[in-house]
Amino acid sequence: MPAILIDGNAIARSERVLLKQRAGALVARGVTPGLAVILVGEDPASQIYVRNKARACAELGLRSEVLTLPATTTQQTLLEQIARLNADHATHGILVQLPLPKHIDAAAVVEAIAAEKDVDGFGLHNLGALVAGRALFPPCTPFGVMRMLEHHSIALAGKDAVVVGRSNIVGKPMALMLLAKDATVSICTSKTTNLAQHTLLADVLVVAAGKPKLVSAAMVKPGAVVIDVGTNRGADGRLVGDVDFEAVREVAGYISPVPGGVGPMTITMLLANTIEAAQRAAAR
Repeated sequence: MPAILIDGNAIARSERVLLKQRAGALVARGVTPGLAVILVGEDPASQIYVRNKARACAELGLRSEVLTLPATTTQQTLLEQIARLNADHATHGILVQLPLPKHIDAAAVVEAIAAEKDVDGFGLHNLGALVAGRALFPPCTPFGVMRMLEHHSIALAGKDAVVVGRSNIVGKPMALMLLAKDATVSICTSKTTNLAQHTLLADVLVVAAGKPKLVSAAMVKPGAVVIDVGTNRGADGRLVGDVDFEAVREVAGYISPVPGGVGPMTITMLLANTIEAAQRAAAR
């Protein structure tokens, strides 16, 4: 029997109904949640992501500011723009679209964003809070994965969870969030020797390695929950994940597709973090 589809588009729509209500309550109090997105350069994929974020803000009644800077922008100029937004009381969340041009130190830029406006959750303050179990703004992609699991009432306590990928954006925070729910967590990489030996033990398998169709059906435990975070371009230009979807869906109990899985949830959780930032600012 094919796996149950974890439909990120449908879950995102249901989440956004609730988020729109929260945003509306703030607007009624005179506080419009505001998100500023900075795009440096003309990367086509980044331009699409930024447009989607601005569209999502409009859908929920949030104020969005998109600041587009040329690829030749200096690091100092970018830091000055972040400082301006840090001081702007109408801006509750700041996001710098990655990747940045090579002459800019991305880590320094992320750290320049005020912790209370770091709605991407990439800064050291937010990541450190996550390690301590007191997340301020959970990184949006793993946050979205957790919402997907919650939506399907998938129990995590005592389960074996394997995360393939160790990035600061997905892999590491994903492992911490699963650990916080009392799962037994292992982290692997695309270079792990005999990767299947680890993935076959997983009740919950999250794959975020950036290698198309890395995980085959033979590497998945029957009935496992499989979340595919990968976004790769196939030879035909179509998006494909890190999981061989058609084969694995015949083995897994639950599976998320690419596209239409984690992607819509990432933007939705960015909106959730922005609204949370606005609520905290209003409380102060």
